[in-house]
Amino acid sequence: MSEQDSGRHPVNIGHLVMGIAFLGLVGIWALVQGDVVNNADIRWLLPVPWVFAGVAGLLATTLSARNRHTTRQTGWVGTDDAED
Repeated sequence: MSEQDSGRHPVNIGHLVMGIAFLGLVGIWALVQGDVVNNADIRWLLPVPWVFAGVAGLLATTLSARNRHTTRQTGWVGTDDAED
């Protein structure tokens, strides 16, 4: 069953990574604005969305490559009659 038959579409990994990073940074901004974290905590909190986004991108890349069942042929591909 292909992706077209199952109703699923391929995920754009760049959009996934940047979306996760954006949501993480918005979440950190909300924490800072709500005085949940102080200025000293921002130093170690800001890299967290980038790490999560990178992990999500690596997982999406490896899982999509593993699920792809394509046969790659190199060279000339033809019928057996062409060898005469």
